[in-house]
Amino acid sequence: MVTPDLAPRNGAPPATRRGGPAFDATALIGWVALSAVLPGAAHLRAGRWRSGLLLLGGYLTVVVAVVCVALGADAGLAGRALGWLGQISLVFGACAVAWFWLVIRSYVVLRPGRLPRRGQVLTGLVAGVLAVTVAVPFAIAARYARVSEQTLDSLFAAPAGTGQAAGVVRQEDPWAGRDRVNVLLLGGDWGDNRIGMRTDSLNVASVDVRTGNTVLLGLPRNLEHVRFPPGSAMAARFPFGFQLPEYRPGWREDLLFSVWQYADDHPELFGGRRNMGAEVLKETVGYTLGLRIDWYALVNIWGFAKMIDALGGLVVSVDRDIVYGLHDEGVVRAGTRRLNGTEALWYARSRTFSDDFDRMHRQRCVLGALLSQADPATVLTRFTEIAAATRRMLSTDVPRPMLEHLVPLAWKVKHAAITGLQFVPPLINTAYPDWDRIRLLTAKAIRASEHARAGASATPSGAPSAPGRHRHRHRNSPPPSPTPVLPSPGTPSPIDDGCGAPSAAMAS
Repeated sequence: MVTPDLAPRNGAPPATRRGGPAFDATALIGWVALSAVLPGAAHLRAGRWRSGLLLLGGYLTVVVAVVCVALGADAGLAGRALGWLGQISLVFGACAVAWFWLVIRSYVVLRPGRLPRRGQVLTGLVAGVLAVTVAVPFAIAARYARVSEQTLDSLFAAPAGTGQAAGVVRQEDPWAGRDRVNVLLLGGDWGDNRIGMRTDSLNVASVDVRTGNTVLLGLPRNLEHVRFPPGSAMAARFPFGFQLPEYRPGWREDLLFSVWQYADDHPELFGGRRNMGAEVLKETVGYTLGLRIDWYALVNIWGFAKMIDALGGLVVSVDRDIVYGLHDEGVVRAGTRRLNGTEALWYARSRTFSDDFDRMHRQRCVLGALLSQADPATVLTRFTEIAAATRRMLSTDVPRPMLEHLVPLAWKVKHAAITGLQFVPPLINTAYPDWDRIRLLTAKAIRASEHARAGASATPSGAPSAPGRHRHRHRNSPPPSPTPVLPSPGTPSPIDDGCGAPSAAMAS
């Protein structure tokens, strides 16, 4: 029905005169809602052809462009996008404002003033809620992009200097002609209430940059008589291996996990340069394995617990009761259960009625569970909490420009074969290590990884050993004598081998 003031004059159609046709409340809100997903629809219905076609044409052009980019997108684009986070945040912020304005403007051009007052109030409220609703996702995306940029900038600040390790990355050859990269993954427990740094967990991820196939090489924290690269300051100080005086009768701390802190405590060995712990440990582990270590990533174990809490817990199959605490005051019960951050931390760290080698196995299980259960939906819904926890838990020397190339590589790793080799007894005697054997087994594991297939099974190396509770090895105590439970020591195995498989219902 056409209102009297919009009656046709001189044969002109009513929809093109003086604001277009009148609508009831339901129709008006329907057109406004349609405009939220198809910009310009309300303008066209109101007879505003020029602005309507401009809005609709611009929207369809953007949609086609986004679809084309999405169809051709790969992990490389995701890596490059990490360098555009500031611009992406601004774009999403602008979209939030634009869509809010679009909904309100669509409501106005339909002339709600023609409705009764009750209809005006009702449709105005609905249009306002709709405007906020369509703007919120863009606002959240803008905030996520901004938080991501701040987090990455704080974690991956390129150090001063020149060369790849200092943040200068050649786009045409980011890997500097190499077919593998090796990253030292460390777990430590630094904090304001602790003195010094002890790297309790030491693993090297050796990644094939072509296929993503990865070997995780685990070194025990209590490795003795550690050797240093010839010609280095530490080798000059310890020509026969890392040995320190007893800090109390029968006890000493000259084990692999102490190398970082020793280097930090003795800047005079490095011409006065301070904070050399990370670089020295990289060189030491690389020399031990016969590899060049490119970067390190150090995870604060207390921040790791906060990360698991931010993810909503971690489902782990616990094969036996794990007792923890200085006075055995806690226990993680056997069974498949969802562990909170503190429980997962103690499950991975406890030495009560076990030892370092059993603990290394449990740490692999926790890492495997984290890799498999940190799904995109969970990360998005808890993004801010995860970002905050990440800032407090991670230290690394990976330069910011390398992220563009490491993100696609991480995507390859996720879909490639990941195996592990733990240098634990009986494979290696930690009190008297066979350094040549360690390097030989490392080389064999890498060669095997080059031909591995994702999902292929392998036989694990090593096994949990006899119980022990000393934090630092007693000088006169014999090395642990573990009882292997699986054959073929020295063969790489899947990272979660022997960890049990939680049910899909529990993990979801």
